[in-house]
Amino acid sequence: MVDLNALGRLGFGAAAIGNLYRATPDEEAAATVRSAWDSGLLYYDTAPHYGFGLSEKRLGDALAEIDPDQRAIVSTKVGRRLDPVEPGTDLSVARQAFVTPEPFESVFDYSYDAVMRSYEASRARLRRDRIDILLAHDIGRVTHGDDHPRRFAEFMEGGYRAMRELRDGGAVDAIGLGVNEYQVCEEVMAVGEIDVVLLAGRYTLLEQEALETFLPLCERRDVKIVLGGPYNSGILARGVRGGGELHYNYEPAAPAIVARVGAIEDLCVEHDVPLAAAALQLPLAHPQVISVIPGLNSADQVAQAVALIQTDIPPALWRDLKDRGLIRADTPVPDSITL
Repeated sequence: MVDLNALGRLGFGAAAIGNLYRATPDEEAAATVRSAWDSGLLYYDTAPHYGFGLSEKRLGDALAEIDPDQRAIVSTKVGRRLDPVEPGTDLSVARQAFVTPEPFESVFDYSYDAVMRSYEASRARLRRDRIDILLAHDIGRVTHGDDHPRRFAEFMEGGYRAMRELRDGGAVDAIGLGVNEYQVCEEVMAVGEIDVVLLAGRYTLLEQEALETFLPLCERRDVKIVLGGPYNSGILARGVRGGGELHYNYEPAAPAIVARVGAIEDLCVEHDVPLAAAALQLPLAHPQVISVIPGLNSADQVAQAVALIQTDIPPALWRDLKDRGLIRADTPVPDSITL
């Protein structure tokens, strides 16, 4: 039985080894996972959508070699089935942001049968006896727009029931949501029970709106949070002073966001703290946030993330960020972070 508090403060986001945005050689993907394991990372998150099975395959192959006792904690997702591509589809170009040789595409399906089939297919690709954490992928109004009510009903009446059966029967240890919006988590928690939320963004150095209702609700219900996307699509990793294209929430960053990141970055420079270190460490100060999982696509990125999570940050930086209104005054801030 997995202890969610044992995930470790830094985890591994495996979208990149599914060839997110660019093709990555198999050996490079394997070396990245191996570097993470050797660095002490215990928790690995993937999904069928990531490379249409490629991320799960690569993660499964790597862990089978370096972790034969299956000590790693693995989460994957349901809610997107993999359908064969049309004949003649060019697999060398990006499809749904992935440059993957896998001849599939992902299609939303939150039905009972689809979730059960997805779980078994993921377990086979991951080469694992069991999957520790199972998450429903990208449910919510931001993703589905006007179709959200239908998708939500499909999930609660079908996919959620399947996930409960898998957990209650011992096939998985924990269930939850893997989403880009916290509002749908509140919707689900109003009518159902979950253990964990993998929240991409929405509680970061740039965004603390979740402190108003969502995180207090998680505290009352003892729902744990894994924070994905701690760099808000990259802008908090690289900053804004070096030039180049800037992205926030998967889109070009608006001028107001660039200005706000610039002000945060300037304060970090003043305190001799890497912006990315502050971005990784801030969410972990909240008692419900048990892990942050940046996307990692090389051994160098793994080493950098480990160094950033262990960077000493003076309390004066957090005080100055609050005093200048750059983070909310009620935001919990770190004392110290360890793996």
